[in-house]
Amino acid sequence: MSSEDIMAGDVAVPSRKPDQAFLDVRDLRVHFPTDDGLVKSVDGLTFALERGKTLGIVGESGSGKSVTSLSIMGLHKRGTAQISGQIMLDGEDLVAATPERVRELRGKRMAMIFQDPLTAMHPFYTVGQQIIEAYRVHHKVSKQVARKHAIEMLDRVGIPQPDRRVDDYPHQFSGGMRQRAMIAMALSCDPELLIADEPTTALDVTVQAQILDLIVDLQKDFNSAVIIITHDLGVVAELADDIMVMYAGRSVEYGTAHEIFSAPQHPYTWGLLGSMPRLDRERTERLLPIPGTPPSLINVPDGCPFNPRCAFKDLNGDLSTTERPEFREISPRHFIACHLSTEERQRLWTTEIKPKL
Repeated sequence: MSSEDIMAGDVAVPSRKPDQAFLDVRDLRVHFPTDDGLVKSVDGLTFALERGKTLGIVGESGSGKSVTSLSIMGLHKRGTAQISGQIMLDGEDLVAATPERVRELRGKRMAMIFQDPLTAMHPFYTVGQQIIEAYRVHHKVSKQVARKHAIEMLDRVGIPQPDRRVDDYPHQFSGGMRQRAMIAMALSCDPELLIADEPTTALDVTVQAQILDLIVDLQKDFNSAVIIITHDLGVVAELADDIMVMYAGRSVEYGTAHEIFSAPQHPYTWGLLGSMPRLDRERTERLLPIPGTPPSLINVPDGCPFNPRCAFKDLNGDLSTTERPEFREISPRHFIACHLSTEERQRLWTTEIKPKL
């Protein structure tokens, strides 16, 4: 991500020029009308991603990560979600495109690995039938050719005896094998954009490592742009080039993986890092959970949405409760939305936060 600023409303947000980014999301808003009020699941999100690069999106449950991915894939039901802004895929706006056009692109140019493959895959069809269908939607080939391709994909993602397991049903696969089968189906048409939503949830540590290695290897083979959506900072540390930290439907910090882990600047990011176990060195302090709970997306707090949980809000007078912080660049390729001054952030990070992590 370059240091060029694009203005979205009154908030400066990081982006690339359209001719540089394969995926360019501009001021994305996804709202859901309900009987209780308007749920602002995503409320002004901008980011860009190049081919061959990986973006990690992190945050607690309810921060808008999965809603963002479903918006890119065009999987929100028309009429139930109010979507505005732009989602540019290689220069084509998916928000303005017809459902038929998005369906043409889905699977062929962009694909998604869902969080729970057991519910994402149809229980009444074999794994092979589902990969065959996904392939034949975009390729005019016979069932025999598609079946051969399905077996090759299962073999490529490490399914043992693929020529036999291709006729098994999803419930006959273990959790790790179902996730591999989901990856095989997602990659069957060589997509240029791959979105992985919590790809290692509910898998044991050994299988998690295998799945992450598989995504890295396949990205190298296909030169795909990859988005990893997770609440696990260890996963993005392994894979991501850039990291976007989301809170209450907005981006509160964006930077390279190195910057986010070595010199984070937002109190919410500090909280995420403080609640993460460290295995690379001895830790003398207990884990520090973030106090409170994420806000209701119907009644997002005024000012900074993180202010009810922020231990440093009193350092800004009333700004945290009255004004929404501008999303601004504080160093090359590093953006935050926080009222704390540069001097205050550096002091807090050096004297209070970093020694406890």
